[in-house]
Amino acid sequence: MLRRNDPRFLHEIRQSLYSAVLSDVLDELGLRDQAMSPKIRPLDDDLKLVGFARTGLYREVFRVVPDENPYELEMALIDDLKPDEVAVFGCCGSRRIAPWGELLSTASRARGAAGCVTDGMVRDIRAIRALRFPVFHGGIAPLDSKGRGQVAEIDTPIRCGGVAVDAGDLVVGDADGVIVVPQAVEDEALRRAFAKVIGENNTRDELAAGAKLADVFAKYRIL
Repeated sequence: MLRRNDPRFLHEIRQSLYSAVLSDVLDELGLRDQAMSPKIRPLDDDLKLVGFARTGLYREVFRVVPDENPYELEMALIDDLKPDEVAVFGCCGSRRIAPWGELLSTASRARGAAGCVTDGMVRDIRAIRALRFPVFHGGIAPLDSKGRGQVAEIDTPIRCGGVAVDAGDLVVGDADGVIVVPQAVEDEALRRAFAKVIGENNTRDELAAGAKLADVFAKYRIL
C-alpha cells in the first residue's frame, strides 16, 4: 500500500475511496466519532476534498480594535499553505463567524491547496463555486469575521464539526460528508478501506446480475 510520502498517495485515495467507506473502517477500529456533523455540507456536491489538515482555532470577539489587524494569523496560515493541504477552521459552534470567502479561496487555490473545511459560515458562494474549489461549511451568511471572530491559534489541535482534528490529519470530504482520519491509524484505516472497496465492487456486480442480497452478504459480509 502507498504511504503518504509517495506522490501517488492522495491520487489513489481520490480515485478509489469515499467518506462512507472510511467511516465504516474507522468504526471497525473503534473510532466512531470521525464523521463531522451532518450540518457540514459541501458548496458543490460534485467536488471531492482530499488532503492534510492545517488547523485554525477561532474565538468569538465583540468589538473592532482600532489599528489592529484581526486577520493576522488567518493570513499567516493561508500564505503558508502547501499543495494538497486543507484549511480546517474550527469556530466553536459560533453562528456569527464567516471565516471563508472568495479571496481566501483564490489565494488557497493558487497555492495548490486541496480545499477548506469549517464549521463556521461561508460567503461569496457563487464566486467560490466558479473557482471549482472544494469548500465544506456549517452555513452560509454574508458576515465579515472582523469584530465577530478571530483566529487565536494555528496548527493546533481543534474541534471542527464535532470532530477532533490535528494538523496533518488526513481529511476526506464528498457529497456524503467529511471524515477525519487520525495519523495514528492512517495506515490500517486505508488498508482496510481499499480492501473494503474491492468487496463492495464485487457485491455490487453480483447484485446487479440478480443475486439475492442475503446470499451476497453471506459471501462478502458487506452491506
